[in-house]
This record gives sequence, C-alpha cells and structure tokens, in this order.
Amino acid sequence: MQVSTSASPTKKTRRDIKFLPNKVATVENATKADKNPPLFQLEHVLKICSKVQPASKGEAVVYWMRMEDLRIHDNRAFSLASAQAVKDNAPLLVLFVLSPQDYIAHDRSARRIDFTLRNLRVMKDTLAKQHIPLYTITHSPRTTLPDRVLSVLAEWKASHLFANIEYEVDELRRDIKVCELANQSGQVQCTFVHDKCVINPGKVTTKENKAYAVYSPFLRAWLPHITDKPDPLACAPDPKPNDLSIHKLAIYSGLFDSSVPAFVEGFELKLEDAEQMRTCWKEGEDVAHAMLSRFLHTRSRASQMGAVDPLTEGVKEPQKEQSKNSRVVKYKDERDRVNADTTSRLSPYLAAGIISGRACIRATMELSNAKKVDASRDTGIGRWVQEIAWRDFYVHVLAHFPRVSMGRPYQEKFSNVQWETNEEHLQAWKDGRTGVPIVDAGMRQANKMGWMHNRVRMIVAMYLVKDLMIDWRLGEKYFMEILIDGDLASNNGGWQWSASTGVDPVPYFRIFNPYIQSHKADPTGEYIRYFVPELAKVKGKEVHEPPSKVAEKLGYPTPFVKHSEARDRAMRRYKTPGEK
Repeated sequence: MQVSTSASPTKKTRRDIKFLPNKVATVENATKADKNPPLFQLEHVLKICSKVQPASKGEAVVYWMRMEDLRIHDNRAFSLASAQAVKDNAPLLVLFVLSPQDYIAHDRSARRIDFTLRNLRVMKDTLAKQHIPLYTITHSPRTTLPDRVLSVLAEWKASHLFANIEYEVDELRRDIKVCELANQSGQVQCTFVHDKCVINPGKVTTKENKAYAVYSPFLRAWLPHITDKPDPLACAPDPKPNDLSIHKLAIYSGLFDSSVPAFVEGFELKLEDAEQMRTCWKEGEDVAHAMLSRFLHTRSRASQMGAVDPLTEGVKEPQKEQSKNSRVVKYKDERDRVNADTTSRLSPYLAAGIISGRACIRATMELSNAKKVDASRDTGIGRWVQEIAWRDFYVHVLAHFPRVSMGRPYQEKFSNVQWETNEEHLQAWKDGRTGVPIVDAGMRQANKMGWMHNRVRMIVAMYLVKDLMIDWRLGEKYFMEILIDGDLASNNGGWQWSASTGVDPVPYFRIFNPYIQSHKADPTGEYIRYFVPELAKVKGKEVHEPPSKVAEKLGYPTPFVKHSEARDRAMRRYKTPGEK
C-alpha cells in the first residue's frame, strides 16, 4: 500500500520566520522565571487557598477538566471533587474551557483540538449516564479567562473548584490568578493537584535540593519514589454518580442539554484529514486501554506500520500466553525499527491524559507478575517504563526551568548559534521533499497521520537543525502545529536534545548521518516505500540514498546539501556561536 501526499497540512514558512522572534523571551525574563518558577508560586497560593473556608456552604462542587486530563478513570482531581461533592451532599459539575487564543499562542494543532472535542463528546455521554453534566464554554480573550471561570462558579453557586495542574508558564500564571480571585471573593476554595506525572515535580531532586538536568541520575532518583507512601501508582477512585434530583434543579438540568462544539473557529479540519484522524486515533478511554493491551500481549505487524486503524482486525484478541513475544517484551531490541508497529502508539492518549502513566506502569507489573517496577535497560518492559520516566523528566524540567517554555535554550551558550533562514529548505522539510528518503518518509508520515515514530522524530529534527542549519524552534513549532500528540514538555525536550541546546542533550559534535540512521531504522526500506511512493519500486539499498539519475527519473528531488559539508558547517557554528 502507498500513501498519497496530497492532503499535506503544511504551512508556508514566511510567516514562521517573521513570527519566531515574538515567541522568544528575553534572557532577563527567562532568568526571572527560573529564579521563581510559577509552579512554586502556585503551590504557595494553594496553601493559602486550603485555609479559605467558603462564606457559604454552596450548592455545587466543580471539577475543571483540562486538555491534558481527558479521562474519567484514575483522575485525581476528578476523584477528589467527587469525594467533596459526596461529603457536601452537593451536585458534581464538570467544566471545560476552550481558549482559542491559548491554542494560537501555543501552536496547538487543529488535529489536537479535534481530538480533544471528540473525547469530550464521549465523556459527556458517559458522565450523563451518571447524572454528571459536562459543560463546555469557549472564551476569549485569554487574559480574562480567570474572571470568566469565577463568574461561572458564582452562577453555579459553587463552593469548591478542583483541577489537575498544567505546567506551562501561561497556564500556571492563569491558575495563580484564578486562586487569587477565589481567595478575594471568599466564596470558593480551590484545590489544584498533581496528576500528569507518575512522580510529582519537586519530588525528584539532588542532595542539594536542585532539579536534575540529566536523565540517567534523574531515573535513578525517580525509581525509589515509586515505593513512596501514599502509593504514587495507586489508582484514584472513580467519581460517584450524582443523585437523580439534579435533573429537577433548573440551574443544573440545562447543562445536560448543552453540546460540545463540532469545532473551534480557526482550528477546523478538512474532511479528508478529519476522517484520517478518526481512523488512526479513535477517541475514548476504552480505545487507549485496548491499544495498551495489544502492545502488552500481541506481536508487531508490518501491516500496522502506517496510516491505519491500530485496532483493526487481523490479530487474535490479546491472550496472556502470547505475551512472551509481544511488542513490549521485544521493545528493547525492536523499538527503533520503523517498518512495523514496534511501539505502543499511545503518545496521543498519554499527551491528552486519556490514559495515565500510572496505569501503563501498573499494567506492566501485572504482565510480569512483579511486585517491583522494572525500569532496567536489559528488558523490553524496563525500556518502555523508562520512556514513561522520560515523559516525567521533561515535565519536571518544564516545571523547574520555565525558560524552556519561553523559547529560550536551556544552554544559553548556544543562544547565538547562527541559523540559516532559507524558506525553500524549511518548506521542503515540512513537505517531505528534501531528497533524503528517511527524512521525507518521516515528514510525510507526520503530515498524513499527525504522528511520527520517535526514532524518525530524532532523525528529521537533527537533519533540520544540523544539516539544513535551521533554527530548532521552527521545527518545534511545526511539530506542535501538525501532531496530534503535541506536548510542550516532550516536544521541546526532544527538539532541544537534537539541537544540543537543552538538558541532557546530544553533544553538538554528535551529528546523525541520516543515511546510516535510515539503514538502522528501516533495514528493509519498506517504511520509505510506504510513505514515499516515488521510491516504491526502488529495490535494495538504493532506496535509502537514490543515485541522482534514479531520483531524477522518478521525479524525486536530490538533497540540498551534502551531509559531510553540512556536518562541518554545523560543527564550526556550534564551536564558535555567533560566527558564520
């Protein structure tokens, strides 16, 4: 099967190159944020909130659902909100706020917004059966969003607001404002809790009580916390149903009749793209858990390599006896192979919080019948658990070093590296027309599926930054614009790793040779042939680096740069930042 490239959602680069400087904070502002991270400011305000007793009992408890916790099961803030509602004998209400200006500011993809709305519809229907309304509002401008939230709470006569913490700078500052307004009103008590990570930010620190900036020691310090009390892997209790009487209360009964919008203006998907997203990434917690089960219990298949339904028929239902040769067991040796479904493909569901990292680790322990978490380098399960720890690591970095979410490199010594501003090269990279097959296959996969294998993400990122010498922030921005699993912490961490500017980065003198990487990741060449149909009939090793005559005959471009020359240029510019 071949994939058409006609539905590419790529955008022209001129706007990007002019827009980029507006996305980068000054060194002074970034340093100021690092010295007093907004997360710790929020935690301080929350301590004050915990002492606030609402002036009146109130008539409702509200759970504020966010883009990163789109689930009912194992949701800490939702569970706590439910417990409070039961204690107060009050209705539990769910609020979701769509904020288009935030989506623009954060380069959110239309695919991610559509995925959010699809999952909200599923949850709304599920919660309605438990007599819990999920109410969605759309608000602009984003600067007045805290006031709007407090206004809704006042309208609902709510006494308590619960939410899971988001770790981006803007979202943290928004939540600080919400808490301050609530404290001033004296009507609402705010409780915002950690839920995204397995181990909460602030828990994993050095002996000097500093955050880790290197993954390996972070992992060694992260793992012992799995045995903390209370148990960080414990599954939060499901919310309790509301009493039927909620339907007789005029103020709340109408909430059930509201609908989740079909789209957010400015983030509409074309029909073909929307259908493709529904095929590749179905909505719902049940889907996420079914995909996890497939990963744990079934073998990889080349037929699932590309833009297809990951739960399609063609494999027997997961059986425990199959697990000895399952994808997770083989993950250590096969995770970098892109010519089959060797990975879990759960990143969109983890990024949106449709499944928790805790649930993933609990499932691996059940699979191996183990009492301890396996996070070793020697097993497939251990390697996969390490990937979950990587997600934690990058969120911890985001929380402790907010500069990385402000467009700044973590390593300021590379802030003056001289980048090219070649619009033609950037656009060709976006379109998958660089003339380097593995790079083009990866970009076309992203454009088609809204997702890309992690190994190829590193290859295409390294190629943009080190071979084409284009600013990593432009690549980071484009990934957020097209990927359905766009997550600021992981995306920024990956791009700064490739650009050698971040925490625990690849050294600047280690530059991927895309052709060597291609042979390793796609030894059969089938991944390239699938996503680059011009090369579908190229046999043998030539598919990784087609001779110019072959490429010309097939209508495939030749590379813009020679890797050896590009490597020398990158080495020179990184060695002496500021010089050409």
